[in-house]
Amino acid sequence: MTSLKDTLKADLNTAMKARAELEVSTLRMVLAAVMNAEVAGAEAVTLTDDQVIAVMMAEAKKRSEAAEVYDQAGRAESATKERAELAVIERYLPAALSDDELITIVNEEVAKAAAEGNTGGKAMGLVVKAVRARAGAGVDGGRVASLVKSALGS
Repeated sequence: MTSLKDTLKADLNTAMKARAELEVSTLRMVLAAVMNAEVAGAEAVTLTDDQVIAVMMAEAKKRSEAAEVYDQAGRAESATKERAELAVIERYLPAALSDDELITIVNEEVAKAAAEGNTGGKAMGLVVKAVRARAGAGVDGGRVASLVKSALGS
């Protein structure tokens, strides 16, 4: 089974042969971010696919935020470039759960926590952790936290 990092490298090679400049630069940037994450800390590690996805989600978020800033500054060309890079990154990210699917998972985990005697603010951490485990690495932590907070009524 090939890892996500291996897939990124193979796709970079293909994009280089096809002279697809946007894909080449974006995949190089993503691979550099992954390599930086691998060597950060006391010793070098090899990231799992879930950790690579987390790095890619951070890069996608950077592109999205940068595009908004460029739009506000009236720099449409730069915003368009950031959105194009975001589109390349999103091809490698798992499909995001719909709001309804995520709310269902949140409600089930809140009910489970309540059945175990955990309610209100003290259940927040437990429920968020359980929801993230069920929803997978591709779910936005801030989105989960806000849904859990509103479901718990805290």
